[in-house]
Amino acid sequence: KRVLCIYCAIGQRSAAVAKVIDTLQSYGALHYTTVLVASGEEAPGLQYVAPYAATTIAEYFMQQGHDVLIVYDDLTHHARAYRELTLLLRRPPGREAYPGDIFYIHSRLLERATRLRPDCGGGSLTALPIVETQAQDISSYIPTNLISITDGQIYLSPLLFQKGMMPAVEVGRSVSRVGGQAQLPAYRAVAGPLRLAYNQFEELEIFSRFSTRLDEATRRTIEHGRHVREILKQPQYSPIPVAAQIAALFAVTSGLLDHWPLAQMRMAEAAICQAVADELPNLSRTIARGAQLTDEEREALLAVARRAIGRVKTLHEHDSNRIGEAL
Repeated sequence: KRVLCIYCAIGQRSAAVAKVIDTLQSYGALHYTTVLVASGEEAPGLQYVAPYAATTIAEYFMQQGHDVLIVYDDLTHHARAYRELTLLLRRPPGREAYPGDIFYIHSRLLERATRLRPDCGGGSLTALPIVETQAQDISSYIPTNLISITDGQIYLSPLLFQKGMMPAVEVGRSVSRVGGQAQLPAYRAVAGPLRLAYNQFEELEIFSRFSTRLDEATRRTIEHGRHVREILKQPQYSPIPVAAQIAALFAVTSGLLDHWPLAQMRMAEAAICQAVADELPNLSRTIARGAQLTDEEREALLAVARRAIGRVKTLHEHDSNRIGEAL
């Protein structure tokens, strides 16, 4: 909440924007968030200047020494508004009828995101542009432009959404060029084996659909991958503290949860998060400071996770026995 937020809605339906504002207000985020709206009913010229106006507001706060996040929702509608303006002005169209300077328009906007030196105010501005894809095609003109400008992308797959994977982040198409340098060391320690295990699982899961006979090693890899996928699911508006995330990921990558029922993974994760907050408050602060985890600290995290899982398992078995006796 120390970060000031700017939400710029471009070409969105008024009802959708009202829902976003209501959500921000419900969770107490509106007092540090500025919302600028140029809805789909507005003139193309107003939609075109909206992100520049929002960025000017963000730069004002940045120059006061604040850390600012600006979200452009979305730059596909901004590009269409600019295309409409240029066609009305009879400028020569290019690829997909966009004008030739559309790349410059977006790069000029996004390159305003920066971090100032202490003698210039010390603030920062982080830009998060959103772009629509058509038929899941990220190789079309506007998406490829933005991918080349930004430091990476998060691709949300409608297929994963339909399968109930929330958030529907497709790991294969999501890339970060600075993630390794920007992540906390504890994250880096767990992210490497986690990503490798998940990629192996996705490949094997596809092949397993064509075969009913799988060797034991392949079966274990697929079962482990299903638990990894389940731990990555997250309910909406339910952020998890950093130390609790790392503890849960360590638990799943180490195989502690491989024999746990998939339907009860949320229960196990909640127990681990609560146990870390209660039993390892100093370790949570160490992780947040960016310190490397020692082998002893990793063992402490796994021990806390193991005890939390054991308590949940005991409680679940006790409840099952009581239900059985009642029946």
